[in-house]
Amino acid sequence: MAYADQQMGGNKIVSIAIVALIHVLIGWLLISGLAIKGAQAVIERVTTVDIEEPPPPEEPDEPPPEQPQEVAPPPPVAPPPPINIAPAPPPIQTQPTIPPPAPPALTIPPPAPIAPPAPPPPPPPPSLAQGATPRGQARWARRIQENYPSRALREEVEGTVGVRVTIGANGRVSGCSVTGSSGSSVLDQAACRGMERYARFNPALDDAGNPTSGSYTTRITYRLN
Repeated sequence: MAYADQQMGGNKIVSIAIVALIHVLIGWLLISGLAIKGAQAVIERVTTVDIEEPPPPEEPDEPPPEQPQEVAPPPPVAPPPPINIAPAPPPIQTQPTIPPPAPPALTIPPPAPIAPPAPPPPPPPPSLAQGATPRGQARWARRIQENYPSRALREEVEGTVGVRVTIGANGRVSGCSVTGSSGSSVLDQAACRGMERYARFNPALDDAGNPTSGSYTTRITYRLN
């Protein structure tokens, strides 16, 4: 119904618009001085359109109200017999296999800082050690040679004896040994006796400069005038 009213209203508006357009055109023609016949010919061509409205659609008949149906009551339901449920058995506790403990983490300590090298030890003090040296050698050597053995004089024996003497801290000879024989036992023995009796020395010194025992090697020459 509403659609039909809307369509009819639209057609009326179109008809009104066409009539208004015709009136405007006629006025324009009259103003521009055209022939009245031309205006009439245009008017005759315009036909009035009659639009018939379509009949409204028939409304459907309303259905009769539904009659309530009688519902039969449900049959009686017997209660189910009681079910004896046996108590559940006690739960069985199972102990899972315990894995061995993880080994302790190995912690490696950082390397110790490298210590700077120790300074070199101070140089030792200069050593004062020295060997024994003869004291007044010309004097005591002459005395040993003058003490010529009498037996060697009788036999006119000459020779040179090499000796090595041990010198104590007091500078005196404490021992003598022959390192080179003269070929005569008399001269060899006389040379050691002379060294022990007449020879004098400056004693040997240790590193600290203290007197100590030492040794000395020399040669004694026996020659007849």
